[in-house]
Amino acid sequence: MSFQSLTPEVLAQLTAALPESVLTGDQISEDYAHDEMVSAGFRMPDAVVMARSTDEVSKACKILYENNIPIIPRGAGTGLSGGCAPICGGVVIDTTKMNHILRWDLDNGLVHIEAGVLLADLTAACTERGMFYPPDPGQRFAAVGGNVATNAGGMRAVKYGCTREYVRTMTVVLPDGRVVKLGGEPSKNSSGYSLLHLLIGSEGTLGIITEIGLKLIPQPKFQVSLLGMFEDLEACIRCVPVVKHSGLDPQSLEFMPRSNVERAEKFTEKVVYPAVSEGTNVGAYLLTTFDCRREEEMEETMEAAAEVMLEGGALDVLVFDNANAMKAAWDMRRAVPEAILETYDKVEECDIVVPISYIAEIVEYAQSLADEVGLDINTYGHAGDGNIHIKLCANGMEEQEFRARSDKFLDLIYAKGKGMNALISGEHGIGAVSVRRLEDYVGSDVMQLMQGIKAVFDPKGLLNPGKVCTYVKD
Repeated sequence: MSFQSLTPEVLAQLTAALPESVLTGDQISEDYAHDEMVSAGFRMPDAVVMARSTDEVSKACKILYENNIPIIPRGAGTGLSGGCAPICGGVVIDTTKMNHILRWDLDNGLVHIEAGVLLADLTAACTERGMFYPPDPGQRFAAVGGNVATNAGGMRAVKYGCTREYVRTMTVVLPDGRVVKLGGEPSKNSSGYSLLHLLIGSEGTLGIITEIGLKLIPQPKFQVSLLGMFEDLEACIRCVPVVKHSGLDPQSLEFMPRSNVERAEKFTEKVVYPAVSEGTNVGAYLLTTFDCRREEEMEETMEAAAEVMLEGGALDVLVFDNANAMKAAWDMRRAVPEAILETYDKVEECDIVVPISYIAEIVEYAQSLADEVGLDINTYGHAGDGNIHIKLCANGMEEQEFRARSDKFLDLIYAKGKGMNALISGEHGIGAVSVRRLEDYVGSDVMQLMQGIKAVFDPKGLLNPGKVCTYVKD
């Protein structure tokens, strides 16, 4: 790939076309050099365009494309794969100023938004109208456009699926500045290739998503959460398929070792989960939520779910049956990754996903590698859909040594995963982190198809280079 640097002449074109929207020099925060996984890539961009509309994104792309300058789309920057890091330099196009809900169409169960709307704001606005947007990635302050670009999953994916299932329409700016509209508002669509679904999960490598039409569903009227307490992690994990196949249709199903809960308690300065149950020290927890439309059904589900967990090996089951108690229970789960980051100065993450029948085996294998690779291994995650978050952690270790140890772990865990029909990422995406490993998992033929699709959308390779299927050597 042959990229050009941002010259004063091109910068002048950008500034003239987008007055008061272009940041340079000291105006650019260091945050633009990386996402939440700093180790995935760190490089300051040449400039940042704070776009306020599809038209502004289009104008910026036209100028940058004509001058062979890399274009890096960015939302809130909460990703964990280096997906928005400008690892080849170039200009970041920030869409967070495009944060308006454009139109509600509740008769058809749709909402139309700009890509920079935050997930937390969309969720709150839906609740006010008695509607529900099910995707629930762990980072509530992510931009929805970024969720779409990575096909974010989250805790409710067990019952409701990932972001992909809720995207109906999309406005996209192609790297040369052309604007296209994809998908359609009707619930059925057999009208040619689904370019919409190519863009979902494309991580900003095919086009810049600026507007989205999302499907909504009615807000569930009743919810209850249950916390199963287990003597050890093995017993906890082995209960997952029991709950999953109980016919009770859990909304979410999360596992946490006691050690991670202790970190979260210290981080939040709150204690929500019992450390001892039935006279036995708790080693792990299984947190699940069920929702329904009728109160009687909720009572029946709660009792049945508790019985299933107890029969599956739980020491006891704690019920959270009101909004405040449920919030406290789930806030503790959400605090786990933040608490780990607070504990260690070096953290790498793997979000391998396996069929649920292999959850116990992959978690046990991951933890067994701690001594071999010389790192602390912290596991937690979306047990109900097999998406396991594995954090590789260390304190006081040189970056090069940490990277070598992490790479050794990743080589081993992904090799193990192949025999389990695993996929390399469940929700974080490939980004810059896993681009070297993708071909080994999908094969050269599939990789060539991906690269061919990339070439059709972006023949110059300027859009988010070095991500997904375009490896850029150091």
